[in-house]
Amino acid sequence: RGREGVPVGWFQALVIGVAQAVAVLPGISRSGATISAALLLGVDRAEAARFSFLMVLPPILGATALEVKDLMEGTANVASAVSSTALLIGALASFISGWWACRFMISLVKRNGFTGFAVYCAVAGLAALIFS
Repeated sequence: RGREGVPVGWFQALVIGVAQAVAVLPGISRSGATISAALLLGVDRAEAARFSFLMVLPPILGATALEVKDLMEGTANVASAVSSTALLIGALASFISGWWACRFMISLVKRNGFTGFAVYCAVAGLAALIFS
């Protein structure tokens, strides 16, 4: 624990990025893998959570760009009845709820460590098993 509080430099970012790449395997939590890697490298808990949530932005933006390209080319799997206004409202609602969820999880980690995050993952996993 003597290294706790290590800033996220290029080496830490590289190792955490490799952990994110490993998380494409089924059953591996992306945030769990990236946060665990950061903690093993000595990064502070809150910074590990914050960095992990920021790391999801490039894949989301990339997937969004591909979807927008498909929409513009007319090859997307979207019902023609969906208006661009509805899509924009949905995107805005998604952004706001995602931003709020990230802020909530980071504050939970600051207050209680990763116990609350572990409970959240367990509940989400059980819900996925029950409802799928």
